[in-house]
Amino acid sequence: MSDRLLDVYDALLLDLDGTVYRGSHAIPGAGAVVEAARRSDVAVRFVTNNASRSPREVARHLTDLGIAADASEVNTSAQAGAAVLAGRLHPGDEVLVVGTDALADEVTAVGLKPVRAATSATKAVVQGLSHDVGWRELAEAGLAIRAGALWVACNVDRTLPTERGLMPGNGALVAAVRAATDEEPIVAGKPASPLMIQSIADADRPLVVGDRLDTDIEGAVAVNAASLFVLTGVSTPRDLIEVGPRARPTYLAADIRALTESAHALEIAQKPGWEVEFTADGIKVAGHGEPLDLLRTLCAIRWAEGEGAIRVHPTDETSTDALSALGLTEPRGRHPWTPIG
Repeated sequence: MSDRLLDVYDALLLDLDGTVYRGSHAIPGAGAVVEAARRSDVAVRFVTNNASRSPREVARHLTDLGIAADASEVNTSAQAGAAVLAGRLHPGDEVLVVGTDALADEVTAVGLKPVRAATSATKAVVQGLSHDVGWRELAEAGLAIRAGALWVACNVDRTLPTERGLMPGNGALVAAVRAATDEEPIVAGKPASPLMIQSIADADRPLVVGDRLDTDIEGAVAVNAASLFVLTGVSTPRDLIEVGPRARPTYLAADIRALTESAHALEIAQKPGWEVEFTADGIKVAGHGEPLDLLRTLCAIRWAEGEGAIRVHPTDETSTDALSALGLTEPRGRHPWTPIG
């Protein structure tokens, strides 16, 4: 039996920003991998924390980038947020929408009444990413929440990966409302379970694929799903080594193309060729092989020992080059990763 990831799992839950595309550019090979999954009868689900666009708009954007998609394959945090509201409110209740018209449409679809200004009848606030949200919209949300309205955040991603770099995400705007109200929202998107559970429906062996440890991978762990972490978005190799148990992936790869590769080869475990030793000064590395195999080895050993900040020391030219390729010899906070191959 084949050991390809596509042959091990029956559904792919693909994150979008930083995993399938960055802004207006597809990740190389993403379209071919999606087609390979369909040929293997693996269900494809595009799962995004971005609540700014409707499933139809998301599918159209993917198709324009050369990644065939249908609206029925798209799950958004706007849909999850609307579902959370529907489970806690009565039909026809008034909901203040801080976000796009696509989010307002999802509120309408579950039988609630979207409004754009707070009134005495406002029962809830739902907040999702919109490039047009400003002080006035956040102020309306603050007024409603202080008056006792239920507050649902579609997601709390602090940043949004684009082709120009990281930009403020919905979480940055949620933080402003939090600071103004001293309240905490109910979160619908990753890593919270509503969006994940909605996306996993009818899958026996789902695989979550994402670039963020704190959303995609933590969300997978929360629902006991296997996960593939890719290095084309937000989280870095250092983040991966230092992450705690709640956000540790099953597999590691440079990018989404790895879905057609061996599950055993991609598994985070000690790999041949690399020697890793813990010392009082940090971790010493020696040996030879693929830099990603070194990273898998470092993760496996570090996770068995604990978590938290580390210092990695190469002991020869080969390990120096490998650590440099992974960005592990640079000051913390930089993300110099460039996919190899």
